[in-house]
Amino acid sequence: MISPLAYIHPEAKIGENVEIAPFVFIDKNVVIGDNNKIMAHASILYGSRIGNGNTIFPGAVIGAIPQDLKFRGEETTAEIGDNNTIRENVTINRGTAAKGRTIVGSNNLLMEGVHVAHDALIGSGCIIGNSTKMAGEIVIDDNSIISANVLMHQFCRVGGYGMIQGGCRFSKDIPPYIIAGREPICYAGLNIVGLRRRGFSNETIEAIHNAYRLIYQSGLNTTDALNKIEAEMEMTPEIRYIVDFIRSSERGIIPGGK
Repeated sequence: MISPLAYIHPEAKIGENVEIAPFVFIDKNVVIGDNNKIMAHASILYGSRIGNGNTIFPGAVIGAIPQDLKFRGEETTAEIGDNNTIRENVTINRGTAAKGRTIVGSNNLLMEGVHVAHDALIGSGCIIGNSTKMAGEIVIDDNSIISANVLMHQFCRVGGYGMIQGGCRFSKDIPPYIIAGREPICYAGLNIVGLRRRGFSNETIEAIHNAYRLIYQSGLNTTDALNKIEAEMEMTPEIRYIVDFIRSSERGIIPGGK
C-alpha cells in the first residue's frame, strides 16, 4: 500500500490501510489516520493532522507555512477531519499565532486549485468549487456550497446551508440559508432547492424566508429588523441561528439586491 518511491519521514505516524502513491512527500511531525488514499506528488508537510478515510489527489499540499509575513515559525497545525475529498493542487496552510491551527472538518469536497489560508475554519459537509481562494481566519459553516473562482476576504464568515455564485468576491459576511450572487455581491434569495434537499420542511423554509423579508425587504435597518424578528417570530433553531449570526457579525452582512 506504500510505494517505495514515496518519502516518509521516520517520525511521521501513519495509520492502518493507508495507500501512499509514488513521489508522495510526508514530513516529520505529521499524523495520518486510517484508510486514507494519498495520490502521487501530494505533499503532507510539518504540522499536518489528517483523520480517516480521506482521498488526497495529485499535487495537493497540506501544512505549508502560512503566506503571512507575521509568521515566525511558531508551532502550529493544519487539521483535516474524516472522509474529505481534496482534489488536485489544493493548498491548505497551517495556522499562525493568531489561532494556532487551520481546520477542515469532515465530508467536504475541495475541488481543484482551492486555497485555504492560515487559521481558516471550514466546517463539514461543504462543497468548494475550483480555484476558490479563502484568506486567513475565514469561517465557513457546515453544509455550505461555494462555487468556482470565489474570492473571500480575510476574517469573513459564510453561514451554513447557503450557496455562493461562481466568480463572486466579498468582504462582508454571508448569512445562512441564502443564495449570494451578482456583481457586486448581494442577497439573491433563499437557497430553497438546497434546503429541500437537506430535508427542511416547507414550514421551516417559509419561516426562514419571512425572517429574510424583514432583514432585506422591509425597509428596516438591520438592528430593527432583528428586534422585530425576535418580538414577532417563533425562535426556532433556524431563526435563532440567523439572528445570532447577524448580531455577532463584525464585518457586517452583504446588502440586499436592488
